[in-house]
Amino acid sequence: MNPSELLAYLSSVVANDIRTSLMIWGAPGVGKSSIVAQAALQSGLEFVDVRVSQLAPTDLRGLPVPERLEQGGGISRWYPPEFLPRDGAGILFLDELNMAAPSMQGVAQQLILDRRIGNYQLPDGWFVWAAGNRKEDRASVFDMPTALANRFAHIEISPDVASFKSYAIAQGVSEHIISFLAFRPELLHRVDPAQPAWPSPRSWFMADRLLKAGMSADSAVGAAVSAELSAFTKLYKKLPNVEAILEGNGEKVPCPTELSVKYATTISLALRARSGEHAVNSFRWMTSKMTTEWTRTFIHDLRQSMLSKGLQGPLAVALLAEPSFKSFVEDYHELQVTT
Repeated sequence: MNPSELLAYLSSVVANDIRTSLMIWGAPGVGKSSIVAQAALQSGLEFVDVRVSQLAPTDLRGLPVPERLEQGGGISRWYPPEFLPRDGAGILFLDELNMAAPSMQGVAQQLILDRRIGNYQLPDGWFVWAAGNRKEDRASVFDMPTALANRFAHIEISPDVASFKSYAIAQGVSEHIISFLAFRPELLHRVDPAQPAWPSPRSWFMADRLLKAGMSADSAVGAAVSAELSAFTKLYKKLPNVEAILEGNGEKVPCPTELSVKYATTISLALRARSGEHAVNSFRWMTSKMTTEWTRTFIHDLRQSMLSKGLQGPLAVALLAEPSFKSFVEDYHELQVTT
C-alpha cells in the first residue's frame, strides 16, 4: 500500500470497528507512525504512541508492589505504567515492535492477544496496532516469534510520491522540494547504508525546515541529493511569468521546453493560486500550452493546495462555471471538483 491507501485502510478499520491487531511494515522514514496518528485524528480518537524498543519488560508489565501487612500482606500487586490508557477510546500504537528484544516482544504479546497484561485490562474502546522495520532495509531488528506474528493482520507500506505531494502541500512544504520530487521521484526514499543522512519522507520534512531557515539540507538528505536539489532550484530563474498567468495575462507567456522547468511551473501555478479566478486563469493557460497529462497533474495539486488554504469552495464555484473545465472533466471523472 502507499501512504494514502494505508490511511484509507486504517480509517475503514476504525469505521467498521474491526478490533484485529494490525502490524504495519515499512522502511525507516516512510511515515508509519505519522499516518497512524493522522488516522486517529481523523477518527476523533486518542493516540498513545509507545516505543516498545525503548522499554524493559517491567516498563510494560508494571512493578510488583507488596501489600502492607494491615491490608492482608503476603502478596504483591502489579502496578501498570501510567501511559497505558484507563478509559475512553483510541489507538494504542506499539511502534518499533521488532526492534525490541524477544523478551520484550513476549511481554507485549499478551497485550496484543488478550488486550490485557497482568491485572491491567485495555478498555474496550481502544485498538491495538503496531509497526516495525524490515530486515532488508538494514534495520536493527529481531525476528518476530511466529506465535506473535500470527496474532496480527499484516500490512506493508511503500513510499509514494503522489501521496507525499498531497501531504506535503497540506503541510506547507516548499514548492521547490515538491516540484523536485515530482521530477526526481526516485529520490523520495533512497537508503544509503554508507551515509548517515539519506532521503526519506521524514528527512524531506527536516530538509524543508532547514532550507526555510536559510541552512543547507545536507544534514537531512545527504550532500549529493542536497546538491541536486540546489541545482534544480536554480531552474526557477527560467520559470515563465507565473504571476501574469495567475492574473489572466498569460496569453503571450510561452510554455517552457525543459522537462524539469515544466514540473516546476506546474507545481508553482498550483501552489501559488490564491483565488478561484487564479485557478481558472491557470487552467486556461495549462490547457492551451501543455498536454492533458500535465493539466491533470496540475488539477490534482491545485485541489490539494486550495483545500489546505480553506478555498475549496471558491475553487469549485470558479471551475464549475468554466465551460472548458466541464468538458475536460467529462473524460477524467477523478478530477471532478466539488464543494
